[in-house]
Amino acid sequence: MSLFDRIKQKGVSKIIDVIVWTDDITDAIIWRFPHYHGKIKHGAQLTVRVKQVAVLMSKGQFADMYQPGRYELTTKNMPILTALKGWKCGFSSPFVADIFFISIKKFLNMPWGTAHPIMMRDPEFGPIRLSAFGSYSFRVVPYPIKLIRKVAETDGNFSSDRVTEQLHNFAMTKFTHYLAESKIAVLDLAANLNEFSSELTIALKDDFSEYGIELIKFSIENISLPESVENALDRQLRRGVLSNSPTHTQIAKSQNGHTAKTQSNAIKTHTTVGVNPLKDAPPHMASQRMYHVAVAGAQHGPFPLPKLQQMAQQGFLTPESLVWTTGMAKWAVANSVPSVSKLFGAVPPPL
Repeated sequence: MSLFDRIKQKGVSKIIDVIVWTDDITDAIIWRFPHYHGKIKHGAQLTVRVKQVAVLMSKGQFADMYQPGRYELTTKNMPILTALKGWKCGFSSPFVADIFFISIKKFLNMPWGTAHPIMMRDPEFGPIRLSAFGSYSFRVVPYPIKLIRKVAETDGNFSSDRVTEQLHNFAMTKFTHYLAESKIAVLDLAANLNEFSSELTIALKDDFSEYGIELIKFSIENISLPESVENALDRQLRRGVLSNSPTHTQIAKSQNGHTAKTQSNAIKTHTTVGVNPLKDAPPHMASQRMYHVAVAGAQHGPFPLPKLQQMAQQGFLTPESLVWTTGMAKWAVANSVPSVSKLFGAVPPPL
């Protein structure tokens, strides 16, 4: 008899008296107790840890389920399995059953991504291909029969890695379907990833619920578009920012008008009370410093600091962008200009 045969024979005759999942496998959702065709001792000790659920199965049929705690596996504590097996009163022999442990903890930031670019139809650019990746967070409901039915097999092909892979593929498929049904323009998608992610989370809750899973959050963290579309989007975004920016002439006129009105009101007020308007009038308001910015190799501006802050929040102005203002000998990176560098500390971090 070969060594393999002796090991196999020894495994068949093994009697199991302790059943526990130490949960040493990182991010394992389901774990099947490896009985190796051995039999479970009548009265074996089953330990279910916190954030776990254990389920007994017999020939593909669901039997008893156990919440966190310690159990002695006797006919008294296995009423459903006892009924399925047709055990009579006083049964105490070793028995065979499949035991699945399911983790019901929160699984956070599980990655998903498109293995290949997916096709979508944009109202402006027509059919385009895009790739995307992100993460999702979830937890298995305390009654995990749905999840076991969907992803856990009772034959030797079952593995925790396979379950994780199935769930990843499921998440990617649902994202693809929702993207196609939403008919969102790629410009709106790229500019509103957080908002679209929130809508996607709500839309996919029922789909994940069919797997016995409570979806907590589904996030799109990045999308990749063809270079031609990326360039077109960049041009549109720049036009959107710059078209809403007041010109230097408009700002100067506005400031001059405000200054003249302020001085006129001051003269009227001081004249009424007998004060010399030329001597006691407030000092002339200093003009607002304006900055030129290099965006995509082209010079734009001038802009006031509030506009630079808006551009920083929208990603058009970065610490490495070149800026120039009156008094500077040459262009310099924004982060080296004290009055501009402080803007980046005010930009909120990504969600």
